[in-house]
Amino acid sequence: MRNDLVMEFNDEGHLIYSNSFPGAFVRGRTRDEALSKFPQEIKKYCKWAGIQIANYNLEDKIVQEKKSSLRICDADSDVIFETEKEPLSEDEYIKLKLLGIKSAQDFLCMYESIPNKDITSLDERKTFYGAIPRTAKEMYEHTNNVTSYYVGEIKVALNNISNIANNRKNAFKAIESMDGYLANPVYRGSYGEEWSLRKVLRRFIWHDRIHAKAMYRMAIRLWDKETIQDPFFFGT
Repeated sequence: MRNDLVMEFNDEGHLIYSNSFPGAFVRGRTRDEALSKFPQEIKKYCKWAGIQIANYNLEDKIVQEKKSSLRICDADSDVIFETEKEPLSEDEYIKLKLLGIKSAQDFLCMYESIPNKDITSLDERKTFYGAIPRTAKEMYEHTNNVTSYYVGEIKVALNNISNIANNRKNAFKAIESMDGYLANPVYRGSYGEEWSLRKVLRRFIWHDRIHAKAMYRMAIRLWDKETIQDPFFFGT
């Protein structure tokens, strides 16, 4: 089996996504540093997603590259995969929808296990969108609040609610109310970025994983691993 990859990069770093496992990603200062992290990322992703993979015997192959002017080192991204411009079958959509819902539910599970959601072990740091979310509460609100933005980029209206799992389900209901959504049209969204339903489905999982990893690493500095729920298997 091959692990098809899309690489977004510049002189400051490399952000490499799996096209074969939507939402899986690695980052590194160099291409080789990032690629070296894929075996562990895919093992954890497959354990989370319930995909049987005994050993990492995949061929990692970069099938698309984009040199970007964005802050790749901070996970600022605007790439659309060539495959994300293709129509969806109903079976594909349902599979990705269920993963997107599971991801939000698991994010909520981890968040709720954190004893104090208003403290942090992280130092202040600025990124392209301002100060990074440092507490569990800030990470949770940031991750949930992008929901309406993502679906808005494909012309779907949504008012966010505070429960990330229910908000994600509402997003899918809103998507499914649109005529021809499985045709997967490509839209020119904010700042000229291209968006499609396939891209939104991948970005939901990807964005959850970015901030769930940060939340987990922050939390286990303050509490023992037995206290913090780890449904994404980051600690394995």
